[in-house]
Amino acid sequence: MEEIFENLPQHTCNWTKGRLIMYKYQGIWNLKGLHEGSILAQQNFKAQPTDVLLCSYPKTGTTWLKALSFAITTRAKYDGSTSPLLTTFPHECIPFLERDLDQIENNHKNSCFPLVGTHIPYTCLPKSVSASNCKIVYIYRDAKDVLVSYYNFVRGIYKVPEEDAPFKEAFDEFCEGVSSYGSYWDHILGYWRARQERPGRVLFLKYEDMKRDATRDMKRLAEFIGYPFSVAEESAGVIKNIIKLCSFENLSKLEVNKSGSYNPEDATKIETRTYFRKGKVGDWENYFTHEMKQKIDSLMDEKLSDTGLITH
Repeated sequence: MEEIFENLPQHTCNWTKGRLIMYKYQGIWNLKGLHEGSILAQQNFKAQPTDVLLCSYPKTGTTWLKALSFAITTRAKYDGSTSPLLTTFPHECIPFLERDLDQIENNHKNSCFPLVGTHIPYTCLPKSVSASNCKIVYIYRDAKDVLVSYYNFVRGIYKVPEEDAPFKEAFDEFCEGVSSYGSYWDHILGYWRARQERPGRVLFLKYEDMKRDATRDMKRLAEFIGYPFSVAEESAGVIKNIIKLCSFENLSKLEVNKSGSYNPEDATKIETRTYFRKGKVGDWENYFTHEMKQKIDSLMDEKLSDTGLITH
C-alpha cells in the first residue's frame, strides 16, 4: 500500500485548514484510508447473486437509504419498538464494503443478510459485482445540496468553523472533481451506464422524489430487493411505520445518533450527530451565489444531458 501511495498525485484541501489530504488513484480523488479499503475490496470481495449493494455518492441520502433498507429486510424479526435502529447507528447496521469485508464474508457463509453499502464508483467496484449479476440500489440528489451537505460534514469532522472554511474553495474543488470518491457526475454516470447494461438489476432512487412520496419509493425499493410488502402489511400500516421509524426527525433524536461515534477504532472518530444536520431539500440556497448556481447547473446539464437524471 505504501508503495502505491508514494507516487500518487496528492491534494491538500485548504478550506479544511490542510486537514483533509486526498490522493488520486484509478482516476478518483479520495482519502488514503478509503482508497486502501477500495483496493482491498477489489482484491478480496466475492459478490454473491443474492447480494444487494446500496450504492451512493457521499451525502446523497446514504443514511436514510440504509435505515429504510435495513428496516424493510428485518421487519419480520423486529417492529418499530424493537428495531436495532433505535439503539444502533444506521451505518453500523449494514456492512461497508470499504471496511467490513470480514462481516460481509460471514454474512455470505450464513446466508443471513443480503445488504452491503458502498460509495465506490461503479467503474472501481470489484469485478465480482458485475460477474455475479447481484442487485444494485443507487440513490442520487441535487448536486447543490450534495455539496453543501459534504462541506458541512467535512467541517464537522475536522472541527473547522465556517468562517475559517471558504465555501467558494469547496465549490471550486467539487466542480473540478476533487472530492471524496471523485466527481459527482462521473459517479452518477457510472451507475447509469450499469443500469443500461443490466436492466432490471439496478434501481435508481432520487432523494427529492423520496421526500415527496416516500410510500411509493418504499414499495419500489422493497419489491426490488426481494422483500415486497403484502396487501395485509400495507393495510396494517407497516410501510408508514417504517417511514416514521427511519425519518430524519426520528433518527436524529435518538441518543445513539446524538452522542455516539462512528469508527471508534479509527484515529478520525466521527460523531454520529455529524450525519444528521438538516436532511432538507434546497438548503443550497443559503450558500450559493447566482453565479455558482448557474455554473453547477450548467455543468450537470452538460455531463448528464443524455441520462434523463438532471436533478435541479
